[in-house]
Amino acid sequence: MSRTAPADGSPPVAPLAVSLGDPAGIGPEVIAKAWAVRAAHRLPPFFAIGDRRGVEAVWDGPVAMIARPAEAADLFETALPLLPVEDCGAIEPGNPNLAGARSALDSLEMAVGLARSGAASGLVTGPVAKAQLYAIGFSHPGQTEFVAERCGVSAGNVAMMMVGPDLRTVPVTIHVPLARVAEALSVDLIVSRARAAARGLVRDFGIAEPRLAIAGLNPHAGEGGAMGREEQEIIAPAIEQLRAEGLQVSGPHAPDTLFHAAARADYDAAICMYHDQALIPLKTLYFDRGVNMTLGLPLTRTAPDHGTAFGIAGRGIANPRAMIAAIQLAGQSACFRALAPA
Repeated sequence: MSRTAPADGSPPVAPLAVSLGDPAGIGPEVIAKAWAVRAAHRLPPFFAIGDRRGVEAVWDGPVAMIARPAEAADLFETALPLLPVEDCGAIEPGNPNLAGARSALDSLEMAVGLARSGAASGLVTGPVAKAQLYAIGFSHPGQTEFVAERCGVSAGNVAMMMVGPDLRTVPVTIHVPLARVAEALSVDLIVSRARAAARGLVRDFGIAEPRLAIAGLNPHAGEGGAMGREEQEIIAPAIEQLRAEGLQVSGPHAPDTLFHAAARADYDAAICMYHDQALIPLKTLYFDRGVNMTLGLPLTRTAPDHGTAFGIAGRGIANPRAMIAAIQLAGQSACFRALAPA
């Protein structure tokens, strides 16, 4: 297998697999644009997986068709390597269809398989349209759960980390209505998410002794029980258990004071109690550079923190910065994993 050595002296790793996502969305455009600026951003070698026409519909740059991942490294400097999936028919940017959804699912399936086998050093997933996937029988809440299942990992044992240049957040509850967050919280769930975050910081970021900051749920972290008792009855006991396991954990912190610059310098990741508590600060600071990373998998998986954006697909204005960041982070993670003792 052809392998490449990163410029920073890390051990050689195989190219990354990047699934195109829905071919009618902005995935093909931002992936192609990322390749176009590969040198300026020192991107590791990668290859796209999907229908060639999805790329050609939005980009006139060089594309090199490959039959196997090992060919990507040698072609990467002169063309975007593309491993094709079955032809999905006519592609019209901004107008998704079921054939495109099947192509997106085939691309994802292939990318996961190649990453699991080691033919690819990691996986970056382009954005998909869940409604289209559900229409063809997709039964998972999202790509994260699909990848976890294919890796033989329970969805309850993976965690989502949102990553920006100097902020990482992990939501304890994710797609739960705000009115049900309190009842969904438990000591075990907080401990599980925090453990996954700590392991991820070691494995994927090379942080030997990660520092976790645990956010409260209520205003002023409950203010001693005056504004809610979840901090005292659920969050504090979880913190005590994590400390007993030897982790560096602080909190519960008042959420409104946890994300300014000075506070961010005191932790490596913030464990947040619900979806918006984790995503609002990340998107406010780094709206076009946010990366969604899945922790707890036997392989590296990242994704840009945006959707298919059908409304702007094909207009040439999609911003590739989140895809660039996702590819950079996946490459970094792959190198740290390669350095880890067997």
